[in-house]
Amino acid sequence: MVTRRTVIKSALAASTSAIAVHSGLSPQTVSAAANERIRLGVVGIGPRCRYVLGGMLKHADVQCVGIADVQSSRREEGKQLVDSMAGNANCETMIDFRRLLDRKDIDAVLIATGDRWHASASMLAAEAGKDVYSEKPCGITIDLCKRLSETIERTGRVFQAGTQRRTVTNFRQAVELVHTGKIGKLKQLHATVYLPEIKTEWLPGQPSPDPRQCDWNLWLGPAPWRPYNEAYVNGRWRGYYDFDSGARLLDWGAHTVDLCQWAKNADDTMPVEYTADENGITCKYEDGIPLRIHFLETPFGDRPGWIQSLGTCPVRFEGTAGSVEVGDSGGLVAKPESIAADLPELPKKERGLDVEAHSRNFLDCIKSRKMPNANHVVMRRSHTASHAAALSWILGRTLRLDPKTEMFVGDEEANRLRERPERDWS
Repeated sequence: MVTRRTVIKSALAASTSAIAVHSGLSPQTVSAAANERIRLGVVGIGPRCRYVLGGMLKHADVQCVGIADVQSSRREEGKQLVDSMAGNANCETMIDFRRLLDRKDIDAVLIATGDRWHASASMLAAEAGKDVYSEKPCGITIDLCKRLSETIERTGRVFQAGTQRRTVTNFRQAVELVHTGKIGKLKQLHATVYLPEIKTEWLPGQPSPDPRQCDWNLWLGPAPWRPYNEAYVNGRWRGYYDFDSGARLLDWGAHTVDLCQWAKNADDTMPVEYTADENGITCKYEDGIPLRIHFLETPFGDRPGWIQSLGTCPVRFEGTAGSVEVGDSGGLVAKPESIAADLPELPKKERGLDVEAHSRNFLDCIKSRKMPNANHVVMRRSHTASHAAALSWILGRTLRLDPKTEMFVGDEEANRLRERPERDWS
């Protein structure tokens, strides 16, 4: 573990001029007609992707036709999943996802690589004429979130961030209580995240494997080079500055800060001031309403100060007439009892991790060309707010952010950390 100042010195020592990623692919107009089956490609198929893909493939109008992953074991596991659900052996596998993007018959892609690849792969996919469902965080820097949003806007593609709680019933009901004034005038919002963590050391170098088994260059992608170690490709990349985002704050913050943004009706803006302390980060909107991001020492265990039975990723909204707290269990607690008594019964209990409804929203928008629930504008604002909060913790001082320019006011050091150098992996 290293200090915040060490991280800053390491990050700022590198050149901050980004290397543009070029695909060499011409934009296409691949879109599924209203009643056609949507042909899906997958980029990166680890455990999370297999879960999301399983939810997507429950819909009769989607067919997975190709999987790209740098690891042979994951390609094979993914193909087995897809073929078993389809009842055939037609799913193609490949190492380089650019081959997948070359296919004219693919309408959309599911991107579920590690964090370092999300933005670059999403932009290349959009340029290739594909609609995009990207796991979060969709960009590991403020600059990448901005560039991704602008690419989606320019290409006219449908984009859905994998912040599925926007489509889960109990979270939607909690936000509705705020929007309809049932808890009175909004006073404060509360989000939860892990304890921030940054690691900059390298694991011991090991001999690079045969690229057919694991293509290390392609695994690294735009991230800085370092020697191969099998722990990275087995999921232990998390927390390392080169591969992760926002000191791990976006692992939950991409969801919980996003839900607070939604409740605040702030999808077109974000907080303007960020102050970190040892227990969390206080973010203030222009109108003075605070969003408190709480650090949880044991996010998957005991969560003091929160209703334990409501589950992980809890958020709470407080107003002048009451409050509502909600989490991944599918339940909701509103106070006082008079508010709770007026709540309609939830049609069904969904977990916060459920993706079936969120993927349905994405597929419907591919056909209608409408904006999904977690579209690129929503992603850009909530992710940028999360990154700004993380940078206030990393730098150890209050930061002010201009929501229009997405630049920090009077802080050159913070602005340099809005982006990172990108390695030429091509």
